[in-house]
Amino acid sequence: MTTIQKTEFDLNGEKTWEAFDAPSLVGNSLRFVSGDPQGQRFRVRYFRDEEKALMARVWFGPETEGPPGHAHGGSMAAVLDEVLGLAAWAAGHPVVVGRLNIHFSLLLPLETVMQVESEVVSVEGRKVKVKGRIIGAEGTIYASADCLCINILKS
Repeated sequence: MTTIQKTEFDLNGEKTWEAFDAPSLVGNSLRFVSGDPQGQRFRVRYFRDEEKALMARVWFGPETEGPPGHAHGGSMAAVLDEVLGLAAWAAGHPVVVGRLNIHFSLLLPLETVMQVESEVVSVEGRKVKVKGRIIGAEGTIYASADCLCINILKS
C-alpha cells in the first residue's frame, strides 16, 4: 500500500497580482497539468500581474520525477505548454500550440514551488508568439521557452 504524504506549500501570488480563473476561460482542457489540484503531480494557481501578464505558481510534486529528486523535463515542458498557451487565450487569442522551444537551464528540485512568467510577444494574422520561463524563489531560471501559437478561429 502506498502512503501519500501531505505537503504544505504556498501557491499564493504577489500582493499586487489578481487571481485568474483559468478553467472558466478554456474549460476542461486544463486537465493534464491543472486538473488535479490535490494530486501529487502538479498544483497550479494562476494570476495576472500589474501589466495583466499571466503568471502561475506551480508545485512540482513527486509524480513529476525524472532524474532522482528532480522534475522530469517533460513535466517542465507540459507546464510551459499550458501556461504559454493560456497566456495567449487570456490575451484574447483562442489558440493551439504549434511549436514550443524550451531551453532547460537547471535541474528542478521536486516538491518546490516555482513561478512561471509569460509574455505575449507579437500577433501577426493567426500567429501568436509567446515567451515564458520557470523561475525559482531566488530568481533562478530553471527553463525558458518561446512558443508559436496558432489562432483556431481566424481563417
